[in-house]
Amino acid sequence: MFEFSPYAYEFHEDPYPTYRRLREEAPVYHNDKLDFWAISRHADVMAAFKDPKRFSNSHGVSIDPLARGPRARAGTSFLAMDPPEHTRFRSIVARSFTPRRVAALEPRIRELTAARLDELVGSGGFDAIKDFSGKLPMDVISEMLGVPAADRDALRGWADQLVHREEGVFDVPPEAIVSFGKMRSYFVELIARLRREPGDDLLSSLVAMGESGQGLSDDDLYSFCNLMVVAGNETTTKLLGNALYWLWRNPEQRALLQADLTQIPASIEETLRYDNSTQALMRVMLEDVEIAGSTIPAGDHVLLLVGSANRDPDVFARPDDFTIGRDTTEMLSFGRGTHFCMGAALARLEARVAFEEWWKRFPDYEVRAESVVRVHSVNVRGFASLPVTV
Repeated sequence: MFEFSPYAYEFHEDPYPTYRRLREEAPVYHNDKLDFWAISRHADVMAAFKDPKRFSNSHGVSIDPLARGPRARAGTSFLAMDPPEHTRFRSIVARSFTPRRVAALEPRIRELTAARLDELVGSGGFDAIKDFSGKLPMDVISEMLGVPAADRDALRGWADQLVHREEGVFDVPPEAIVSFGKMRSYFVELIARLRREPGDDLLSSLVAMGESGQGLSDDDLYSFCNLMVVAGNETTTKLLGNALYWLWRNPEQRALLQADLTQIPASIEETLRYDNSTQALMRVMLEDVEIAGSTIPAGDHVLLLVGSANRDPDVFARPDDFTIGRDTTEMLSFGRGTHFCMGAALARLEARVAFEEWWKRFPDYEVRAESVVRVHSVNVRGFASLPVTV
């Protein structure tokens, strides 16, 4: 039996051959050394998403030993909760993510996007991550949380440090622990300031609800802010970078898009299926579950390999082809069931606006492939650096 480790740098460069082997040879895989299971077929991952009574979120979504368990909610908020606690928490924050409220953000997101891209016009080239896709999602999330512009680069740096793993490190590294502490301290101070001087933002409204006894505790507010900065920012940053890269790598698909920019949403959906930023999510078993002839015992941790499910040939024809316009309705990039991604509509809106504005300015961009640097993370897939010429 071959060894699968989500920490391996070689795996980060191209996980899809490994996923293929897992689906074909070990659809229920066990790693004794790192103490986790992994399921890789679409049907099994889908079933797990829809079964929170057995596949529990109570230990968080990361297999890092220090990040999982009862303390996981400090970093991942309601992603580390099950109903009914999860239901109450989500109902409080979800009102800011309804389709109507998200759609109302489009004019401001377009202003932020245009401002970032206009700074780059005439430059001849830049890093699409550092100078654009790493900044826009942070701008959007920061405005929702009332974070001043001067503080956003620091938050972005801490978020990057939280997900990065050096080769040979199999847990949360000391640098990430320090960054987590800095981020939490920042939001302790910000929430105290918003309590004195509330603004017209989501976080101010959540603070006010807490004051009335109808909202979240301070600890829950801190963990929610952490989740917004890491999940709401990192994943969209990677989505934008991945889309730019795969359109460049598939010139025939790029030509189709350039001929008809109404296909921008379809290109985003195919990027989400083909190379999603969130590759794996962890669950803890509340009872023994048998899958494909193997039993995952109660109390054990299992990775749901979303990236593999999205390439399952039983669901997607020619899954390793990047094909704009294909039917992506069965992709699992935002999860399913109780924990379906609350920010899905916002991520799609940001990506659509970003590419509409990008194509107005940089339709002929080229990626400097020799200088591309990938992110190394157990959950997130994307680029740390994506230099382009324009």
